[in-house]
Amino acid sequence: MARGRNRPINMPAPYLRRVWLDPARIADRETYPFVLPLRRDDFELSFDKAVTIIVGENGTGKSTLLEGIAVMAGYDDAGGGKGYMPVDHGNAVEKMGGSLATALRASWLPKITKGWFFRAESFFSVARYLDSVASPYADFLSHSHGEGFLRFFEERCQRQGIFIFDEPESALSPARQIEFLKLLHRMNCSGHCQVIMATHSPVLMAYPNATLLRLTKYGLEPVNLRDTDHYKVMREFCDDPKGFVEAAIAE
Repeated sequence: MARGRNRPINMPAPYLRRVWLDPARIADRETYPFVLPLRRDDFELSFDKAVTIIVGENGTGKSTLLEGIAVMAGYDDAGGGKGYMPVDHGNAVEKMGGSLATALRASWLPKITKGWFFRAESFFSVARYLDSVASPYADFLSHSHGEGFLRFFEERCQRQGIFIFDEPESALSPARQIEFLKLLHRMNCSGHCQVIMATHSPVLMAYPNATLLRLTKYGLEPVNLRDTDHYKVMREFCDDPKGFVEAAIAE
């Protein structure tokens, strides 16, 4: 029976179709993350494409949302995959992702628990664990920070599953971000990978045919790349780097 459960599912992504907040499951509205404006009773997020990209300023709740979804998918909210030793990332992480997950409901077609939850800040804890147990996907720590990220993505993200990336660009140069886009394209072309990603990188936001959503204190809304604050700031900088920096310093 276990062998059957491990067989690939003959259905294309997305597998997670919808998540929504169940007010009856909120134990205390005065605690984080339920004090965030995002956590309104009518909060709902639908997935109609294999790649969903969420953008927004720091503090809007992007990481917390991804943590909650990751816990619902069966991953540890500090990062990792199904069946891997949880990374000790402190009680704060458990209270954010775990608490939100208890108040979320999900619609799957079908339910799938394979994949990975990538958190940039806990990557080396996960990689150190994989190296220590002589995983066939080990030897990440002998590479530079950015190269380790890309090696990890290449090794872990080639199979069927749901992959959640929280700011994967954090250690990647612009050229390496292009390499990550190529990996994302290979995952998407396979038809069996669902990706949910939060990013500040306009390069990653530009991935074609993805659902691009902006998270603000008012909730989630569809957005065009050129209308994001990230793109506007980078465009102004590229148009006049010297003048942009001088004006920013003078403020």
